[in-house]
Amino acid sequence: MFEHATKIRVRYGETDQMGYMYYGNYAEFYEVGRVEMLRSLGLTYSGMEESGIKMPVLELHCKYLKPALYDEEITVNVIMDKMPGIRIHFRYELFNEKQELINTGDTLLVFVNMKTNRACLPSQEFLDKLKPFFE
Repeated sequence: MFEHATKIRVRYGETDQMGYMYYGNYAEFYEVGRVEMLRSLGLTYSGMEESGIKMPVLELHCKYLKPALYDEEITVNVIMDKMPGIRIHFRYELFNEKQELINTGDTLLVFVNMKTNRACLPSQEFLDKLKPFFE
């Protein structure tokens, strides 16, 4: 299992009239967490795209438990429970400053060869960087 945490502050423009983070912005917080998780391994989306692989989202699930509030620092925990194949699954747990669980979610992405536009396996470099966490 591989887990990584990223902190993000809720900005005013991300909130609604109640001061709650707008529900659509949770997916953006998931993406920031996912990108930073990969970056912590020395992997980037731009590097993957340069090697000819993109990672579109197939599924997104989100459960709201408590609101994220304006100016609150949110911890986004991203968890990978298993090594990816053609698809890669991420789980998310968002915590407020009181360390209360406020949101859970998951995404399923697929590796796609940019030349053929067909599903493919991730690069060996990608797998090699993740392998130590799943042995």
